[in-house]
Amino acid sequence: MTKCTIQNTTHGYSIRLITPQDNAGIAAVIRAVSAEHGLTADKGFAVADPILDTLYEVYSQPRSAYWVVEMAGKVVGGGGVAPLAGGDENTCELQKMYLSSVLRGKGVARQIVAQSLAFGTEQGFTRCYLETTENLKAAIALYEKLGFSYLDAPLGNTGHSDCEVRMVKML
Repeated sequence: MTKCTIQNTTHGYSIRLITPQDNAGIAAVIRAVSAEHGLTADKGFAVADPILDTLYEVYSQPRSAYWVVEMAGKVVGGGGVAPLAGGDENTCELQKMYLSSVLRGKGVARQIVAQSLAFGTEQGFTRCYLETTENLKAAIALYEKLGFSYLDAPLGNTGHSDCEVRMVKML
């Protein structure tokens, strides 16, 4: 099962499944990283999602998982996967991938994506979809390296109307 905890002693962080106590911490990270990149709540970005303060409850649903990154007892990032809203039963969506600047460039996002894709495969999904914005160039480069390809139109009904970059990967 890919819902395990990953410890990285070199960089001093762990990646583990979200708990109810993590809701406020990961919501704060998502808001801070979004602001850093100019992604505002008045647009169709994840920072505007009404579920932002209840991610534990959202990802406790069937075929869903969310991992937080903890460093020195503080949540500093996270990411997960869930069935694509308005999509078919074979498509999951990589969601809410946000890392504080202290973690970027250390391979943490790659670990979370790999864990998410493995979990998606275990859950019977055959493809993984994601939406992002061209402002997040490093994330797009990572997704390209991991084999995601571009789509011309959105899949499902995510509500992220301003996420103009849409990608998919077969699992």
